Amino acid sequence: MTLDGKELVVFDLDGTLSPSKFPMEPDMAPLIVRLLEKKKVAVISGSGYPMFETNFLNIMPPSSENFRNLVLLPTSGTRLLTWRGNWCEEYAEHLSLEAKGKIMNALNYALKSTGYERPQKVYGAIIEDRGSQITFSANGQNAPLEVKTTWDPTREKREKIAAVLRDKLPEFDIRIGGMNSIDVTPRGVNKAYGIRKLEEYFHLPIEKIVFVGDKLMYGGNDYPAKTTGVDCIEVSGPEETKELIRSWLGYIEYQ
Repeated sequence: MTLDGKELVVFDLDGTLSPSKFPMEPDMAPLIVRLLEKKKVAVISGSGYPMFETNFLNIMPPSSENFRNLVLLPTSGTRLLTWRGNWCEEYAEHLSLEAKGKIMNALNYALKSTGYERPQKVYGAIIEDRGSQITFSANGQNAPLEVKTTWDPTREKREKIAAVLRDKLPEFDIRIGGMNSIDVTPRGVNKAYGIRKLEEYFHLPIEKIVFVGDKLMYGGNDYPAKTTGVDCIEVSGPEETKELIRSWLGYIEYQ
């Protein structure tokens, strides 16, 4: 796919622009800067804004005029930030204290009833409050890739936990994300929600947008993007994303 007719490119962050929960590789940054000269770009993730800073913004040039073409959507689009000399929050939609308490209680029940055992060594918070989303990570938010990939490679453990959560929290969406995490959000808050927010913000029809993600299969945390009707491109990881951007740039610059 070329970018003919497209005005906005939406990238998933974890597993697409950067390795899951790890900083983006330095050679990705200049590609994004060049793409920003040609198109609007949005980066969306279930992660909170601190993860955007660590894994994305800290790898990008410290400032750029082209950041005016870049928007950030942490926690699946329940926050939107734009560049006006610094990163400014356009809106934020947070869970109520009552909702957070209900989710925390359900999570603790689900973990206990399914036999989850806290590892001897954890890397950051196991249950993280992201404002508009509560996330469980079996080995902690900052676990190394080799640790995360071995805990639940078949998703069987998380499927059991998620099943209990769906019974306890029917008014919330429960999604298995990343390699050892589960996200809990208000119903309808997912990548599709974020794309609809971008449609509104930029006043663009869905035909003018393309989404790039690494988990577009049914059940993957990028799959909801497909339900919007947006053109979607699935990549296997950051290396394939780099090749995709290079091909776009080569085509645009050839024209």
